[in-house]
Amino acid sequence: MELEPALALSILLSIALGVGLSAAAGFRVFVPFLVMSAASLTGHLSLTGGWSWIGTYPALVVFAVATVLEVIAYYVPWLDNALDLIATPAAVVAGIVLTASVVSDVSPLLRWTLAIIAGGGTAAVVQTGTVLLRGLSSTTTLGFGNFTVSTAELAGSVLTSVLAVVIPLLALVLVVILLIWIVRRLRSVRKRLHARKQS
Repeated sequence: MELEPALALSILLSIALGVGLSAAAGFRVFVPFLVMSAASLTGHLSLTGGWSWIGTYPALVVFAVATVLEVIAYYVPWLDNALDLIATPAAVVAGIVLTASVVSDVSPLLRWTLAIIAGGGTAAVVQTGTVLLRGLSSTTTLGFGNFTVSTAELAGSVLTSVLAVVIPLLALVLVVILLIWIVRRLRSVRKRLHARKQS
């Protein structure tokens, strides 16, 4: 069954929005929820079905407090590394929820499939990249360079979240480029580790 162009575009935009927000969750878990809640309250974003609670004032307050606490915690040397143990699975779950809450005009099965694969997968890859970057910073600067890493992650999360809401297709393109870069870096690191083990 063929989709009407307008419907197909609407679905594509909602997927792009979900993937963009999921990538932002890979940087910081609560920032995209805060942006999504604010965008929904101001009428710039429509949430699907049972996810309308995200666009309420109580949810906005909770997300704002959680965001502030998360941001502060990541500026504490070594605590940021410990938080990654929690943030990694949390980012995957956040990516799934973020995508499921915005993808519309598709069957529930397709929505959750997209949420798990595109949303959760994107958040997982970005989060893995940030964990490795922070680990490298911790070992080479004894944790003192992590301030810069945390600032870059926060900026990345805010910019990606806002861009996903305002220009979702551009956000999708940038996220795809970012994912390709991270995957290539991960492969390069794995090859180096493998070469060291053999030598």
